Amino acid sequence: MTEKAVVRTELAPAPFQGAPYSQAIRAGDLVFVSGQLALAPGSHEMVADTIEEQTEQVFRNLRAILEEAGSSLERIVKTTVYLTDLANFQGMNEVYRTHVGENSPARATLEVSALPSGALVEIEAVALA
Repeated sequence: MTEKAVVRTELAPAPFQGAPYSQAIRAGDLVFVSGQLALAPGSHEMVADTIEEQTEQVFRNLRAILEEAGSSLERIVKTTVYLTDLANFQGMNEVYRTHVGENSPARATLEVSALPSGALVEIEAVALA
């Protein structure tokens, strides 16, 4: 059976105090990254107001975690995107496209009623290690 290993980097926000989750888990050849918000490392404050700026910060966080796990944005195979308003889909998608490359991963995009810290977008990912 494959063992799981917790992935942790100071270059991305830590889980909220007391929250029972990890930034990511590496299991075998896969890395499962928890949903990332537009939070700066070492902070629980939003770093941006627009969907484009928030999506950029989310990808900075995803990149840092994936690199700590020995992976990269190019190795993402599946994402789930949570938006508080589907009217933000186009703005998120324009930024998203610049980070995932030509061989885009599988993706689901959902509208949710709210996200932590008033975020407009949250993205979780599964990548090859």
